[in-house]
Amino acid sequence: MVIKRDFIYTPKGVIRTAHIYLPDDYNATADRYPVLYFFDGHNLFFNSDATYGKSWGLKEFLDGWSKRIIVVGLECGHEGNERLSEYLPYKAIPGHFHEFQPMGEQTMDWIVNDVKPVIDRDYRTLPFRESTGIAGSSMGGIMALYAGAHYNRWFSRAGCVSTAMGFCMRRLMADLRTSPIRPDTRFYLSWGTKEAWGIKNPNREDRSSKTYRWNKRVADQLRSLNTTVKMECQVGGGHCEADWEKLLPSMMNFLWTE
Repeated sequence: MVIKRDFIYTPKGVIRTAHIYLPDDYNATADRYPVLYFFDGHNLFFNSDATYGKSWGLKEFLDGWSKRIIVVGLECGHEGNERLSEYLPYKAIPGHFHEFQPMGEQTMDWIVNDVKPVIDRDYRTLPFRESTGIAGSSMGGIMALYAGAHYNRWFSRAGCVSTAMGFCMRRLMADLRTSPIRPDTRFYLSWGTKEAWGIKNPNREDRSSKTYRWNKRVADQLRSLNTTVKMECQVGGGHCEADWEKLLPSMMNFLWTE
């Protein structure tokens, strides 16, 4: 089942809705569950809520998945360019989001200091770092990667799908080199060939585009810290929920069951 609950987004003092998935037998047991926090929560479960009319289909996947888990999907702001600011952890290079105020750190502080304590208080979670993950796509992907590194004290696994990273590689790599990332952390990195920058043939496995090279740099740095990383190129995959839905079995099994 999916319930909606409003939180005050403290950096702005405005309402942000959380879309919370609970296993269907949640009220019939006393079990406690791992928690996956997920950006762009409105796009996860129902087409009627999704910005472009197509969700990830995450409810259907979770209902049939072998592992029982709580997912907390957090909405961004929908006015103007609020999302780009709230999901921007680093000051961008000129020409690529440089005009937006980076509020990613404030957003993460809100999640770990305001949202997570309430979720752990009001729902039967396993509140420990080892049972807590974070995921997102596009700008949500860079936020998940940033959280997995910079907020590793809270998150032991990060799903980073179609991650927007080219505009902030210098800052991102510096963060990956200096953040105290524990070896037990798992990072999932994916991109589709139809969205890759400078790809030669979108109908084949990508080993040439800028997008591949960015993800490879990140993966190599993370692996040098003895973390577990999966890089996945989705042949024919684009920058949309319909294609991200197809990655759910691979991402979720890697993060939680393998």
